[in-house]
Amino acid sequence: MSQRVAIGVLDDETNLIHLTRAVREAGLSVVDVFTPYAVHGLDEAMGLRPSRLPWLCFSAAIIAAGLKLYFEYWATGITWPLNIVGKPWNSLPAFIPVTFEMMVLTAGLTTMFAFLVVARLRPAKRPKVHYPSVTDDRFVLVVQASDARFDAGRMRRLFQQYGVVEFREEIEEI
Repeated sequence: MSQRVAIGVLDDETNLIHLTRAVREAGLSVVDVFTPYAVHGLDEAMGLRPSRLPWLCFSAAIIAAGLKLYFEYWATGITWPLNIVGKPWNSLPAFIPVTFEMMVLTAGLTTMFAFLVVARLRPAKRPKVHYPSVTDDRFVLVVQASDARFDAGRMRRLFQQYGVVEFREEIEEI
């Protein structure tokens, strides 16, 4: 499957943010934005929702800690209680270090796998490079051109208004 996209290359991050807002206000959909470093305010300009990944991480950590505490209590206090030097069978302070380590491990692994699924990163996936200098000093805005509201002349003028270095249209494989 393929889609037609318009690509604008900029050399300033403030123009990128203003252009992204202008494209969204024009009713067009932004496919993606590529930058050499994190640009503050770009996610808001693109209209992205805040990530739910921290909540998933927190939930996985709490569930793992609860299950690990239950397992340790069940194993040492109910199923196989051993009297070792008069220590209590269900000693919560003894369970804390292992519970914490299990909580951190589970939260980290859950976050990593959830990110890979949400970002659609899979082994042997070939990245689409729209502009080779995007990792050095350029910013690239990719706008969907298949939309009925898209007008190439109007889009070119809008892009040039914000100081676009290069503008082109191409077919992108999805």
